[in-house]
Amino acid sequence: STIEFTGTLHTTVVKQVRLKNPSNNILAYNAILVGRNAADFSLPKGSTVNILPMKRGFLNVEFTIRFLHPAEAVLILFSNKVDGVDGATVTFSLKSEVKNIEPVGMIRCKSPCYEL
Repeated sequence: STIEFTGTLHTTVVKQVRLKNPSNNILAYNAILVGRNAADFSLPKGSTVNILPMKRGFLNVEFTIRFLHPAEAVLILFSNKVDGVDGATVTFSLKSEVKNIEPVGMIRCKSPCYEL
């Protein structure tokens, strides 16, 4: 599935990935970001998540919109064995889109348009 980061230029957007553990064992995942613009995305609360049995776990993904062109990366969650149990590897496509541009400031200047 795809996680879309949309917002105003130069703002930071945080999305939360929700993982569900339907088993009776603890699941542990490590997350990595790969791809063309992976360096523009981050995992501010760390790259590991432990999910208790029959509970949900959350992983935050952060993106600061620095350029007008769309950014793309892939979030890969791979399981660590806990109690001999492996979870399935999960991947998400990360994409950004600039929806608005607001000026940081304005400068007024006076200058002649044409001079001989």
